[in-house]
Amino acid sequence: MAHLTSTGDSDIEAVTVTATGTVKQGRTRLKTLALKSAGSGSPQIVLKDSSTGATLLDMSFNQSDDFYMNLPGAGILFKNECHVTLTAVDSFTGFFG
Repeated sequence: MAHLTSTGDSDIEAVTVTATGTVKQGRTRLKTLALKSAGSGSPQIVLKDSSTGATLLDMSFNQSDDFYMNLPGAGILFKNECHVTLTAVDSFTGFFG
């Protein structure tokens, strides 16, 4: 895990995963996401508030894509944990703050 400092007064923590599972435990706020999609299949991520919780983001991507997005507003709040399901995605990085 890497710790980056934003231009504001809060720290940002970057966490990268390469398989479906928990990205960050506990209450957290996703500010930015980055991913590398696979060269085949139908790349998609599904972010939930825990493995059985509510779906908070469901996005599809192009094959062989490097994708980066700052989330609008204050980002996405995960009350329990940030859990990601990766389909045809090689790596997912969440930036939390």
